[in-house]
Amino acid sequence: MNQEDVATIIIDAALKVHRSLGPGLFESAYQLCLAYELRHRGLQVECEVALPITYEGIRIEAGYRIDMVIENQIIIENKTVEQLLPIHEAQIMTYMKLSNIQIGFLINWNVRLIKNGIKRIVSNVSEPTWYGGREKKS
Repeated sequence: MNQEDVATIIIDAALKVHRSLGPGLFESAYQLCLAYELRHRGLQVECEVALPITYEGIRIEAGYRIDMVIENQIIIENKTVEQLLPIHEAQIMTYMKLSNIQIGFLINWNVRLIKNGIKRIVSNVSEPTWYGGREKKS
């Protein structure tokens, strides 16, 4: 299944979960329900995926965990915050870079309408356009 098909299923599943539960729960509740819904739709879902970092050729288990990896090709980071902040986007972009995954969804479940809480992130992992929160200058 290609990434766009998987992305469409993710959005549809998130809409269904949010419609059923509404805002106000803990992030873990939404993650469990979304994982169930995606698996029910036939997708491979991994939750709380360990993400080591490599520094000077040494693998370091720093305790980072990706909320969800779908079909080994899309990352989902779940949040239940008043509003998404630039640090949340930086977090998922870093996870995408470290895992070599180019598509991610940042989902804030703490919204009245879930369509206002979903942000799609696309990154060219081989050549990121950001560094330290600023655009790279050529």
